[in-house]
Amino acid sequence: MTLNPYLNFDDNAEEAFRFYHTIFGGEFFIQKMDQAPGTENLPESEKNRSMHVSISIGKNQFLMASDCLPSQGHVLTQGNSNYISITPDSREEADRLFNGLSAGGKVEMPMDDMFWGDYFGSFVDKFGVCWMINFPSNAK
Repeated sequence: MTLNPYLNFDDNAEEAFRFYHTIFGGEFFIQKMDQAPGTENLPESEKNRSMHVSISIGKNQFLMASDCLPSQGHVLTQGNSNYISITPDSREEADRLFNGLSAGGKVEMPMDDMFWGDYFGSFVDKFGVCWMINFPSNAK
């Protein structure tokens, strides 16, 4: 089984994923709303929104997203009910991911050795997405 996080944005999915791509690398894919059949009746303001955007992360893993369509009743409500949790392969990679993704966002817990023994930090990025970086102590 593979679990891939899927995010929603309000007309800035492409911007967010171009930013994430600078951190994660991998293959970047984007398809706009106006490329899908049946979207010719969308308002002009929605035709350039992202229908699907993704980047590959590691083997058979993807971070994916789309933009909401206000004309279809979609409303983005940002909140803290979901986090993307990343387990990197090293402390150095943990720091690189944390520093890159948190740039322009709000740090909740800076990267530090935690009482449970792991190296951990959390933040909300500049797009309102919540992230956790956790390097397990037994992975040293």
